[in-house]
Parts: sequence; C-alpha cells; structure tokens
Amino acid sequence: MAAVVATSHNPHVKAVYERLLARGKSKMSALGASMRKLAQLCFGVLKTRKPYLHN
Repeated sequence: MAAVVATSHNPHVKAVYERLLARGKSKMSALGASMRKLAQLCFGVLKTRKPYLHN
C-alpha cells in the first residue's frame, strides 16, 4: 500500500511509475518497480542516516 500512495505523492517514485507506464508496461509491473524504488530510498536513508529531501 505504501507504493500506491507514493506513486501519487512522492516525486521520485511517481516519475518511475509514469515513465514505465509511458513505455507500455502494465500497471502492476510499474507498481512493482515503484515498490523497489521506495525500498531503495528507505535503505539509502537508513544507510546514510541523513534525512530524505525530495524537493
């Protein structure tokens, strides 16, 4: 569910989702890639211990 919300509110995840849809991928495939992108962002925040600034 976090990826579903992120596709409409997080600019980085939204860009990945929309780019894949524009390429003709299915919505479920694009959502899976969005989940991975969100997990990568979370891991990066935990690893660097810096706040996530998406502006």
